[in-house]
Amino acid sequence: MKIQEIIRQRRLDKNYTQEQLAGLLGVTAPAVNKWEKGVSYPDITLLPALARVLGTDLNTLLSFRDDLTRQEMALFLNQVSLTMEREGFAAGYQMALDKLQEYPTSDQLAASLALLLDGNLTMRGHQDGREEEYREKILSLYRRAAQGKDQDAKSLALPPLIARLMEEKDYEKARELLDTMPSDQQTVDKTQLQARLYMEQGEYEKAGKLVEEKLLLATNGVHMALMILMEIACKEDRKEDAEAIARADQKMHQALDQWEYNQYLTQYLLYSCTQNREELRKLLPALLDSMESPWEPHRSPLYQHIQTKTADPGFWTSAKKALLDNLRREDPELWESLPRETREL
Repeated sequence: MKIQEIIRQRRLDKNYTQEQLAGLLGVTAPAVNKWEKGVSYPDITLLPALARVLGTDLNTLLSFRDDLTRQEMALFLNQVSLTMEREGFAAGYQMALDKLQEYPTSDQLAASLALLLDGNLTMRGHQDGREEEYREKILSLYRRAAQGKDQDAKSLALPPLIARLMEEKDYEKARELLDTMPSDQQTVDKTQLQARLYMEQGEYEKAGKLVEEKLLLATNGVHMALMILMEIACKEDRKEDAEAIARADQKMHQALDQWEYNQYLTQYLLYSCTQNREELRKLLPALLDSMESPWEPHRSPLYQHIQTKTADPGFWTSAKKALLDNLRREDPELWESLPRETREL
């Protein structure tokens, strides 16, 4: 909350009128009115007395907090997402910058906003001539969080920052940052112990949710590892091995009741890697259709305790368009070979 909001809220909590508050401080009622509207601010010499009268302290009165709570952070990130959806990227971007000015020392906020802005900038695409500005700012936020002391913020910022450095072929700097990432050296799985504890206490809902979330995270980790191995096999011209790895990934997704889109994505990456343009042409319509087929984890016995949020249809429309736009730039001949209804999504 800003100082004018705090003054008004605290005054109302104390059941003071503006005239009463003005009388206690030796100022005029219009002066208090201007404070609450943000037109002007109390004189610095009045601040201690104002804080006492309102039953608060100077830190609260001046909105001096280093960070947002987890709930406040989540709500704000959602507000930025909605703003970008309704008013465009630039509006959400400015909203993010304004909040960063309010919390200039919050590395967690910087990292979270960088990820949100980065993802939206990539998926939606922008033609307002400011993309370079946006990307430079996002990169600076990643760097700031990566250099800070907040380990959670560093964990968010380092992976995309390292990926960016690798894209730029700055491998030495990427390796330096990679070396700063902590390795998981726990010999005991804390999640499993916590789940066992919940079970002993009869809290099966909590135990199930905890383990199911871990299963999803582990599945994603195995998937990423297999994709890297498949890419290595392609680079080494081991086509049969690449195909075998892709099949292993597909079987894993089928066995663990994962989203159908993931299976098509594996094939897409395989055919792109092996430059099998004919199979790519056949696959793309099904891949694009699968992006809008909802994943319904509750139908699986593996996921009975977690809740998933239905993705905004507009997000997947943007994602499909971004994929096709990229294909048109990278392989116009393949793009032209697609059915018209697919190209005009």
